[in-house]
Amino acid sequence: MGDISKDINSKFPNNRVKALLNIIYTANWINSCQNEAFKTFGISPQQYNILRILRGAGEPLKVQTIKDRMLERAPNATRLMDKLCAKNLIVRFPSEHDRRVVQISITEEGLQLLESIPKDLNRELLKNLTESEAEELSNLLDKMR
Repeated sequence: MGDISKDINSKFPNNRVKALLNIIYTANWINSCQNEAFKTFGISPQQYNILRILRGAGEPLKVQTIKDRMLERAPNATRLMDKLCAKNLIVRFPSEHDRRVVQISITEEGLQLLESIPKDLNRELLKNLTESEAEELSNLLDKMR
């Protein structure tokens, strides 16, 4: 089992500082693992998140709605969507009700890509936690925010 003190060869003035640095360190570790896993599918974790949001919505969404639902509030969401458009994974079209509004929809190719990604892709990241420990961790993170 990992120990942040040993991993970064550091001591902490108190457990709150240690916990905060551990969260940051762990978030970076998760991000690195996910970047590597999604590279196989030619997308980033953020692009996966956009595709997942669109699939779950079951209907075209406004760009702002997608940004609001993203796990990582990416200021570059438009650029991410540009790349997904270039790969034919999503399409943009003007709203029927307001031409100033752009709607985004996932393509059949985008749905097929999502289907090809294993449902348990992130399971390895949580393999050392029991279901109750995962619940406790989630509750603690909610409490922190």
